[in-house]
Amino acid sequence: MPVTLALLDSASLYFRSFYALPDSMTAPDGTPVNAVRGFADTVARILTDRRPTRLVACLDADWRPQFRVELLPSYKAHRVADAEANAEEVPDTLTPQVPIILDLLDAVGLATAEAKGYEADDVIGALTAREKADPVEVITGDRDLFQLVRTSPTPAAVIYVGKGWAKAEILGPSDIAERYGVPKADAGPAYAAMAALRGDPSDGLPGVAGIGEKTAAKLITQFGSVEALLAAAKSGSRELPLKMRLKLSAAEDYLAVAPTVVQVAVDAPVSISGDDRVPSAPKDPDRVAELAERWNLGGSVKRLLTALER
Repeated sequence: MPVTLALLDSASLYFRSFYALPDSMTAPDGTPVNAVRGFADTVARILTDRRPTRLVACLDADWRPQFRVELLPSYKAHRVADAEANAEEVPDTLTPQVPIILDLLDAVGLATAEAKGYEADDVIGALTAREKADPVEVITGDRDLFQLVRTSPTPAAVIYVGKGWAKAEILGPSDIAERYGVPKADAGPAYAAMAALRGDPSDGLPGVAGIGEKTAAKLITQFGSVEALLAAAKSGSRELPLKMRLKLSAAEDYLAVAPTVVQVAVDAPVSISGDDRVPSAPKDPDRVAELAERWNLGGSVKRLLTALER
C-alpha cells in the first residue's frame, strides 16, 4: 500500500458534524455528542476510503492569531464573542464536545498537532511544506487551504468536504487551475494571491472594491503576485487600465498586508503529540471503551475501530 499523509482540519470537520447532526444525540448525562459522533464517523470514512498510512488531526491553538490581527484588525472580527479573551463565538453545546474529541483521538492513538499562536491552517501548511517523502491529502471544508496544492517535492491535494464526505472533491493543481482560472504551474500560491484580491467576508477580508474572482484570477495570471500587481499600479503601467490602477491604489494599504494574512505560515512551530502512523489497533482499548460508554458513542466508535483494522 502506498504511504500517504492525511492532514485533518479538525475544527472544520467537527463544526460541520455539529451542524449536520441533531443535538438530540446525547450522553447519558444529557451532554450533546453530535459533533463527537460525526467527527468519529468522518475519521472512520477517511481511514476506510482514503487508506492513509499516516494521519494528523490539526488543531487551532489560536483561532485568530495576533500577527494577523495586527496587520488587518478586521480579520475574523465579526466572530469575536469576547474581545478581551479573544474568544471565538462557538455554540454553547459544541464547546464541551471538543475535549471529548481530543480524548478519543488520544485513546485511539491518532496524532494531533498544534502551534502556539497559530491556526490549524498554519499547522497544516507547515506540515505540508515539511513533508518531503510522502504524498499529502488535506481534508477540510475550508477553501483557504486550496493554496497548498502542489506537484512537488511530493503531491499535495485537498479533499474538500464543504458538501459532506459523500460529495467530497479531490482537488490538485490542475483542478484548482481549471476551476479558478489561475496558472496550473503555480496554482496553490496563485489561488492565495487571487483570494487576497477577491477578499472573503467570512474571514473579514474586504478585498479590492470592484475586483471579483474572475478579474482577480486574470490579474494574478498576468502579473504573478499581489506585490508585482501593486508595483505595476504604482508605476502607472500601461498594462493596467486607469480605472484598475485607481482601484488598486485605493486599496494599497490593504494589499500591503493581505498576502501575509491570507497565506498560511509554513514556518509555524508545530508540536505533534506522537507518532503519526495510523495504528492497526487502538492505543488504549480500555480507555476507548470507557469513553464510548460514558458518552454514548457506540456505533461511531465501533466504525472507527473497524476502520483501523483495514
